[in-house]
Amino acid sequence: MSILLQYVDTAMVGRLGEQATAAVSTTTTINWLIGCVPHALGVAIMALTARANGSGDEKTTKKLTAQALRLTIIYGLILTAICEVLSPYIPVWMHAAPEIRSEATMYFSIISLSLLFRTSAIVFATSIRAVKDTKTPMVINLMTNVLNAGLNYLLIYKVGLGVKGAAIATLISYTLSGIAMYIAVRSKVALRWDKEDTKADRELQDKIYKIAIPAFGGSAASCLGYVVFASMVSSLGTTVFAAHSIAVEAETLFYIPGYGFRTATSSLIGNALGEKDKNKVDITQKISIIITVSAMFISGIFLFVIARPLMGIFTESEAVISLGAMALKLVAFSEPFFGLMVVMEGIFYGEGKTREVFIVETLSMWGIRILSTFICVAVLKLGLREVWYCMIADNIFKAVMLYNVFVWQRRKARSKN
Repeated sequence: MSILLQYVDTAMVGRLGEQATAAVSTTTTINWLIGCVPHALGVAIMALTARANGSGDEKTTKKLTAQALRLTIIYGLILTAICEVLSPYIPVWMHAAPEIRSEATMYFSIISLSLLFRTSAIVFATSIRAVKDTKTPMVINLMTNVLNAGLNYLLIYKVGLGVKGAAIATLISYTLSGIAMYIAVRSKVALRWDKEDTKADRELQDKIYKIAIPAFGGSAASCLGYVVFASMVSSLGTTVFAAHSIAVEAETLFYIPGYGFRTATSSLIGNALGEKDKNKVDITQKISIIITVSAMFISGIFLFVIARPLMGIFTESEAVISLGAMALKLVAFSEPFFGLMVVMEGIFYGEGKTREVFIVETLSMWGIRILSTFICVAVLKLGLREVWYCMIADNIFKAVMLYNVFVWQRRKARSKN
């Protein structure tokens, strides 16, 4: 449901033409970069809250949620200010075509007004999931999407606001989502903090930052890589960039099984560690890997089969559809590796080990994806097919490296015992 919100925006704006799609898509990777901050906080809150909940430490569980509130307000406001100041420059930095820069700036500026609430939705959702409730965030995100789709239809088509209408609809949807997630977290007895818990707790904040900083580093290295990657792709022209952007959005729907199992894995491993049940940790790791890779294998088959009609949902441009379908069929073969990558992240995050992910992510993104894409685009003057080969190679390398680190750490732990 969370992924679907951006999906719906792209699909509905896509009916307005290639330029409208490119205007919305130009800042997509920047939004991913912004999301690194709340996601990193969420990783830390999830790991620590799950462990406290598993050990039955109610006081720490509640204090962690209170500290999450403090950090949400601080970083949500900081991100909002930064994005509003930089919004006129980002489309230029992304090498967007001059004719779409004004709309791209306007879209990004409007949706950035919701950053405090987007941070709330992301961070508090992890608090709720840490106590083994994944249904509540899903329901909230479902209602957010229904609202977003309805507002999109009204503002884009009926009122005729186009890209601006999509931005306003997203702003309203994100804002209500953040408020709803705050209400949900306050309704949980296990998470409901007292007034004194909201005071700055240096010890807990140090623990949060110890996990969150490497998580942010990994996400930032990845997202900055995506920004550079998208910038290089945008230099191939508006049609190619529109096809690339839509294909990336379309593929995210098929990531959902992997990310779902990653969340469950992190929560269950954190709780099992809190219970000091090593056998449960081992079983969770094994089952999570098998189920996630299997699910992503099936997901890849579906992606390959429906690649072309899927692209047709987002745009009526035959050139964009053909290019995007080609890219989706290529990446479909790598979905099992993507599943292995995300479930390994879930295992490491559940254990609070974010440094390993940071190192692998940085090496792979910049040493494989960015370097090889630069050679393909700037030196060899190749096209979208070769660019997606570079992206696939990056995903496979990360999956293999994370799995090898995981196996090595398990062997090392067993030899000590």
